[in-house]
Order: sequence, then structure tokens, then C-alpha cells
Amino acid sequence: MNATKSADTKLLCSVIVPVYNGARVIERCLDALAGQRVAPCGYEIIVVDDGSVDDTAGTVEGWAARHPDINLRLIRQPNQGPAAARNHGARCAGSPLLLFTDSDCAPLPGWIEEMSAPFADPAVTGAKGTYVTGQTTLIPRFVQAEYEDRYDRMRHVAQIDFIDTYSAAYRREIFLEIGGFDSIFTTASVEDQEFSFRLAQKGYRLVFAPGAQVSHLHDSGLSEYFRRKYFIGFWKALMIRWHPERMVQDSHTPQVLKLQIVLLAILLGCVPLALLGLVWSPLLWFWLGTGLAAAAFFATTVPFLAKLARRSPALALVGVGMLLVRALALGSGYLMGTIHFAGTLPGARQPVIPGWKRLVKRLMDITGALIGLAISIPFVAIAAIVIKLDSPGPVFFRQRRIGENGRPFQIIKLRTMVVDAEERLETLVDLNSLSEPAFKLLHDPRVTRVGRILRRTSLDEAPQFYNVLRGDMSLVGPRPEEERIVQRYQDHHRRRLAVKPGMTGPMQVNGRADLTFSERLQLELDYIDHYSLRRDVEILLRTVPAILHGNGAR
Repeated sequence: MNATKSADTKLLCSVIVPVYNGARVIERCLDALAGQRVAPCGYEIIVVDDGSVDDTAGTVEGWAARHPDINLRLIRQPNQGPAAARNHGARCAGSPLLLFTDSDCAPLPGWIEEMSAPFADPAVTGAKGTYVTGQTTLIPRFVQAEYEDRYDRMRHVAQIDFIDTYSAAYRREIFLEIGGFDSIFTTASVEDQEFSFRLAQKGYRLVFAPGAQVSHLHDSGLSEYFRRKYFIGFWKALMIRWHPERMVQDSHTPQVLKLQIVLLAILLGCVPLALLGLVWSPLLWFWLGTGLAAAAFFATTVPFLAKLARRSPALALVGVGMLLVRALALGSGYLMGTIHFAGTLPGARQPVIPGWKRLVKRLMDITGALIGLAISIPFVAIAAIVIKLDSPGPVFFRQRRIGENGRPFQIIKLRTMVVDAEERLETLVDLNSLSEPAFKLLHDPRVTRVGRILRRTSLDEAPQFYNVLRGDMSLVGPRPEEERIVQRYQDHHRRRLAVKPGMTGPMQVNGRADLTFSERLQLELDYIDHYSLRRDVEILLRTVPAILHGNGAR
């Protein structure tokens, strides 16, 4: 059962289940996988025994002997953690589609169908399913409510950036090309988050598949719940150092949770000082801080507690204490992780732009955008009049572009082309015959007379100061690319999506449209790999002479 099978394109998917000392639960998982509505010949099950010291392997082998019609393989490895186990299973898989679940999960009968369905869209790289539970005690019901609160948020977004491995699917080719889960995470913690962020950073499309349900055995006791949350916080301290932009927001973590952690920290800091006020009266003011922090914390819990109350008043009462425990566990874990990982960054990964540099860069963007808007508004007003006199159509041109982490946004420019320019493109360029994802047209017939002047002076780009102010763009960064071009990207092209696109950047000060796509890509990746604030300032200073010379402007 340890043999590695050659690729079999007839398989719909490979289901990978990592397990460590799971003799007690693995049969429940395998029974559920055997009961899928998909025919057994359409999928394989790969169980990766991560160095178990109980009878997990014997249990799996015994189950396989009783179910000869199920395509199951058992792979053994020394104990390295679930991330390494999943990667091992992915390398051995014989299908182009990888499905992951955990040994303590029992996928519902339609799980494989629901998990596979999003991949009918070739643009989808990953999909995330959901938990359900049959447990009836209060703590497991609270845990389920937590997840469902997050699912409610995900249902309203077209693209997510967070996939949990209890119910996950990825295209195998991209999974392996990206490098799979980082095995530095030796316990079940945030390895799935980190991998999701890596995929999202390159603009790969990840979607929510709420119908792909697995029944899970949630934490049954308070200590088990605290321990799990603590280690999530601990390892998240490392992950945030690699992906500091995720400190602000992701599609999974409620923003209110971060506020609750901060408020609890303030509360815990004020209490001892307030107690000392009983001895030294000037510190009595900290009782006010304690009261305000406590009131603010409980105010943030009201919406979620209201949801719990609709399920059960008892659940809402338990919820107050559970939210306190959650904030304490995650916050203390994050604090200890920050201390533990201080100084050096374990592993090979580095943040694209460190957290403090991101803050400074954003302050530069806001300041520069406000100044740029103030200076350019009179010129834009004059240009608007001339555009109207020159050709019919709107003054401004809006187009869907792809920004940081593949997020789409509407770029705003002064219109420099005829109104039906997009429709006429297919008559000018055969996109399928291009040797590179991008293209350029010499003497583009769609550009108006006024448009050529606006492009020559780059005045058509001035409205993008608004995009910078909104946070869609930066003053300096790679060129903001059209969606149809990004769809033609290969994986190494996608590295340029790791930062916000810029109004100006290495391309604009090194030849602009005279550069080939490969030359532009090399400049932009070098900018990302060797990012510095000083380099941003240098590019800004070089932009004005580049505009005046007009080299490469089209």
C-alpha cells in the first residue's frame, strides 16, 4: 500500500487525509469518504500516517481490506507535522485535483461533488468548504457558531483569500509549483492560512463552496479550546511577519476580533494599576480606564451574542465567557509568538514589504495623492473641455484592472481613445497568437488627437491620484495590468501582483512602452525583490524628467 501510483487523468480527484495517532477517529472519516455520491473509481483516498505511535496504520489497513472496491493508499512518514504530511500526499497523488480533509472529519455524501464543482471554471485555483457538527453540548455549539459567523461573511464576496484544510481543494499543478504548505508549521495551526495568502498574493482565484460540508468533532472542553486558539495565535505571529498586509484584513478573520484582543489587553493592563490605586491614589484614575475598556469590549460582542441568542439563550450566556477566553488565548499566543520569533525570521520566506515600511509607504501615498490632486485639478478641468470638443464620449475612462493580491479595481483615466476602443481591439490584435501576455500597438488608430497629447504629457494619468487615495494603487509600483492580460500570466509573472500597482514605477522611468513585456517584468520583479523607500523616492524624482522627455509614451 505504500506504492506511488502514476498519474491517472481519469480520476476526478485525490482526497488526502493526514493522520497522527488517529486510530480512534480515522475509520469514521474513511466510512464517510466511501459513502460519497461519486463512483469509487472516480477518486482515490491517500492516507498519510505522520509517524503515529498508536495503531493508526493497522486500523487503516484493516479498513482497506474490508473495502476492496475503494481506491485507498496508505503512506507512512516520520512525524513531521500535518503540513509535511499533506505535501507528501500531494506529491503522490494521481489526479490533477487535490482535496484535503482531516482525520477527525466525516465529509457528507455530496462533499466531493461540491468541492470539485468550482473547478469547472478554469480560473479557479482553490476552494473552501464548511464545517457542520452533530455535537449538542455548549462549547462545540459555540465553536460551530464561530465558524458560521465567518461563513456568513464569505458568502458575500466573489473571491476569498483564506482556505482551511479541513475542507479544501486545489489544482495539483499550482499547489506543487507554489511549494505546498510550509512545513515549518509543525502543528495544526496556520499553515493553511499562510498557503492561502501565498496563492492570493499571486492573484490566484480562491472561492467559497458552502455546500462542501464535513462533520467535525469540535473542541469539547474549555482547556482544549484555549490550547487550540493559543497555538493559532503563536504561529500567526510568524505568519504575519511574512504577510504583514494580513494584519489589516483577510476574508476570514472578523475585524472585531482584533479589536477585542486589543481591548482585553488594555483591560488587563489597567486592572493591576487600578488596584495599586487603593494604595497610591493618583492611580485610581485607572479604574476609569478599566471600566471604559470593559464596556467597549462587551459592546463589540453584542452583534455576535445576538446571533447566539437566536439559537439559544444558554448559548449566548456561555458566549460572553467564551469570547473573553478566545481573545485571551489568541492574544497571549500572539504575544509569546512575537517574542519567540523576534530577531530572525525562521524559514526562507521574507515579507515583500515589511510592516513599518508599508505604513510609511502608505503615508507617502496619501500625502502625494493629496498634493497631486490639488496641483492637477485645474489641468484636468482644461483637458476635460478639450476632450469634449475633440470627440464624442465621456471625459473619464474607467477600466477593470488587477491590483495587489489579484484584487480587481476600477482605474480612472482621462479618455484618450474613441468610445468603442475596447470593442475594436479584437480587430487589431489576435490575443491568442501573442508570444507574451502583454501587447503594444504602434500608432494605435483608436487614440484621438487630444489623446496623443495627453499620453505624451501623462496628464491622462492624473485622475489616478484618486485611486491612490482610495488605496487601490500606490504612487510607485508595477504597472496596473488589465484583467485579460493577467488571465494569460504564468506563475512567475504573478509575483508582480504582490504589491500595489503604481502611477509610476520602474517601467515608466526606464523606457515605458518601448520595453518588451519580459524587460518590464524583469524591472518590476527587481523592484519588488529589492524594495526600499529610498528607491520609491528615486523613482518619483526620475518620473518628471521621463515625462518631459516623452520616451516610450504612446
